[in-house]
Amino acid sequence: GCVLVVSVIEQLAQWHNSTVKAAMERLCNYIPGKYQIICHMFCCIDREMNADVVCHSLKLCKQDPGQPLCHLYPPPKPHPLYELMHLSYFLPLQKIFTGFSSVCAFPLLDNLCEKIKYVIRNKLPFEDFDGDKFSTFPTLRGYHWRGRDCNDKNTTVYPGRRPDNWDVTSDSNCNGIWGVDPNDGIPYEEKFCKGADSQGVVLLGDSAGAHFHIPPEWMTVTEMSAKSFANLPMAFTDELDWPQFSEITGFLNSTIGGWTDSLYLRLRQRNRCNHRDLQNISQNGKTYFPIDTAAFMSFSLARNQLLDYPAIVIYATIGNDVCNGNRDTLAHMTTPKEMLSNVVQALRYLDTHLPNGSHVILTGLVDGRFLWDNLHDRYHPLGQLNRDITYSQLYTFLDCLQVSPCSGWLTPNETLRNLTSERALQLSNVLKEIATSEKFGNFDVFYMDFPLRQTTEEWRKMGGEPWQLIEPVDGFHPSQIAAALGTSITWQKVLHEWPQVLGKENPFNSQIEAIFKDQGGH
Repeated sequence: GCVLVVSVIEQLAQWHNSTVKAAMERLCNYIPGKYQIICHMFCCIDREMNADVVCHSLKLCKQDPGQPLCHLYPPPKPHPLYELMHLSYFLPLQKIFTGFSSVCAFPLLDNLCEKIKYVIRNKLPFEDFDGDKFSTFPTLRGYHWRGRDCNDKNTTVYPGRRPDNWDVTSDSNCNGIWGVDPNDGIPYEEKFCKGADSQGVVLLGDSAGAHFHIPPEWMTVTEMSAKSFANLPMAFTDELDWPQFSEITGFLNSTIGGWTDSLYLRLRQRNRCNHRDLQNISQNGKTYFPIDTAAFMSFSLARNQLLDYPAIVIYATIGNDVCNGNRDTLAHMTTPKEMLSNVVQALRYLDTHLPNGSHVILTGLVDGRFLWDNLHDRYHPLGQLNRDITYSQLYTFLDCLQVSPCSGWLTPNETLRNLTSERALQLSNVLKEIATSEKFGNFDVFYMDFPLRQTTEEWRKMGGEPWQLIEPVDGFHPSQIAAALGTSITWQKVLHEWPQVLGKENPFNSQIEAIFKDQGGH
């Protein structure tokens, strides 16, 4: 984090031909309110020192005994003043940082960080007054992640439930359809939604499902302005995730490039009665195996087997079972035996909580060799100004720090990349076998490969390049373009091979939109 912020400040000074102090003030003016503490921390930087030197001198970066010295930039040449600078120049700042173990320890941010820690720990909305796991607040696991509650003072009112008395007097399931048709006395919910195969969509996923994204404009100094950081508060309180634009549960027009297309939006278009019935239960760094998946879901999943509609559950941890930042990465990957045991355990839990008529789709793991093959020799956003930082250098830096999102794939070691993909294929085959052999009372199970090859082919036909399917800042996650294209490919496969999963089209959609057009927002 320190290296990132210092790099941006120094590049701002270079781009605007200003002092570092002026560049820092410029950056602070760009950043909203309380978040300015992040840039005010760096008041004594010299343009002649690279970010690694600064951050090690501030003791924000360190070299543990027996560990290599981690650096993003080439080490500076020895200078006779360096030791003096190291001892005295940064001493005032070292005192400032003493006692602060993380950015969350700083005043102004500590309260916000506590809220974020709560939602990360519980995967539930921070603002939920009636405790039904749905919220009227967008971030902090609010309605960006789950359908928006339409009455946060009544625990029996929430998206996805079967209507209470056909919603004659109020909207109990928040789909915007309620009241009685004055022409015939029939409740609108009964007239338009009875027998319509209404169902919700639930994603159990990792950071790709949560749609992790760090805006490249946050570190591209040639295009940086106050507008670049307008979304910082929202991004921070959504854990740097953008589920509202994601492949499975997206519902808002994308503001991070590309376009939004999602399984939820297509289900809603197919049947307007499905409005707001979505849940994204994903977490950055989440590996469902071999942890207690049932405990995780029991706390986070909002589905009542007796009162709610069925759901389509997408079970997609597309890389984290083989991805970790450990030096001995292979030893920390999920084994096929662990995968089998824990997925079956999770499905058995779902069978006791999902309403009858639900469906579960298991998604295979991605072949992450695609990442190195398409990015390693390209310049990272931090390296575009001076053409000095490639993705290969970034991957090596993160691996050295042991915070790489995937040491097995983000590495120049071709043998290790191949072994990681081999394990990913083994785990995908376990999922495929489960879908074939295991049977459950309340849902059927399907398997589909992660559609990377088809997505790439489709994007090439549209004139794009494969590297554009990868998030530019982290060089790891699927981009907004990849998410939207993946939705189209997944929908077509399900529509042609398992049409029963999607339910029938509702013939009353146009009438619903005409009558309730003012109640169809998210």
